[in-house]
Amino acid sequence: MKKLGFGMMRLPLLYPGNGRNVDLWQVRAMAEMFMDNGFTYFDTAYLYHNFFSEIVVSQCLVPFFPRDSYTVADKMPTMFLKEAKQMPEIFERQLRKCNLDYFDYYMMHDVNSSNYDSKVVPFGGFEFIAEKKKEGKVREIGFSFHDGAELLDRILTEHPEVDFVQLQINYLDWDDEGVQSRLCYETAVKHGKKVIVMEPVKGGTLAKVPEPVEYVFKNADPDASVASWAIRYAASLPNVMVVLSGMSNMEQMADNIGYMKDFKPLTDSERETVAKAVKVLRGAAEIPCTGCNYCVDAGCPMGIPIPKYFTLYNNEKLLGNIGFSVHEEYYWNLAENCGKASECLGCGNCESVCPQHIHVIDNLVKVKDLFEA
Repeated sequence: MKKLGFGMMRLPLLYPGNGRNVDLWQVRAMAEMFMDNGFTYFDTAYLYHNFFSEIVVSQCLVPFFPRDSYTVADKMPTMFLKEAKQMPEIFERQLRKCNLDYFDYYMMHDVNSSNYDSKVVPFGGFEFIAEKKKEGKVREIGFSFHDGAELLDRILTEHPEVDFVQLQINYLDWDDEGVQSRLCYETAVKHGKKVIVMEPVKGGTLAKVPEPVEYVFKNADPDASVASWAIRYAASLPNVMVVLSGMSNMEQMADNIGYMKDFKPLTDSERETVAKAVKVLRGAAEIPCTGCNYCVDAGCPMGIPIPKYFTLYNNEKLLGNIGFSVHEEYYWNLAENCGKASECLGCGNCESVCPQHIHVIDNLVKVKDLFEA
């Protein structure tokens, strides 16, 4: 399977502001271009486009192509579950909306520290999707994940039956202390699981980078789009099965196909270019935290993971709010088991050992105002 997947969550709209007003004619043309160039993977979900994305699959894909010529991934919406009996109802509704007899890939959606023990485990989420696989209504099962490597390791240990895991991976989050892309990828590899990549362009923000970063990329290859560096970075990882791209128009589709049809992994020289770009991005950080962890080691009495919060804050301020703040989600995932920024006592233990002389207490107030407002 070619490594580019069509993420159906940022489709072209006829009228901005209403996610259900999808430009079906353009999506139909995009799907045809996608399929004509040998790509087969389509990713949808229950809540995408105000609950309309699955219907788009039934109108723009299913009627026009043989069933064995494409694959469809869908997800059980953990965020809407209140009791276990909802799962079979939602699953059958999803099949009807997509006009399919089975899903090629099916996953528990957005498994994290706030819902794994409170919903996924007590509701038997993994047991449910495993049963659907036995019934032939699902070909492969997995889950999408926005959390830390420690929890991922626990889940994959407790559920070795899953075939794959969907992770947020991009060059900015690779060594991010909050998102932990590298650690999560390495954890999946350790468990022998295939990886599907989401947010390779970080909600589109790595396609519209600050001018100094764009200069780094254009200086290395004037003809390559900025987005192509992010997609190829993720696709170059050996255990990655497919990289999702939420394409919003024909131009983006054509650009992605141009460099992914005959995909070539990043060269050593290109990796150096990406490293330079990351350095420039990091240099623009509002809070100059280096992640040394001295502040944490000093013994914060509230257990606040200060460097991780500062990294999430810097990324959110640098890249801007993309509508749905994935950084905010990671913040609250961390806060489930750690102290919140608002719980800082102002004791000053952290500031007394910070080699960067950061005003930690004042900056934790900024974190609180951004993510807890």
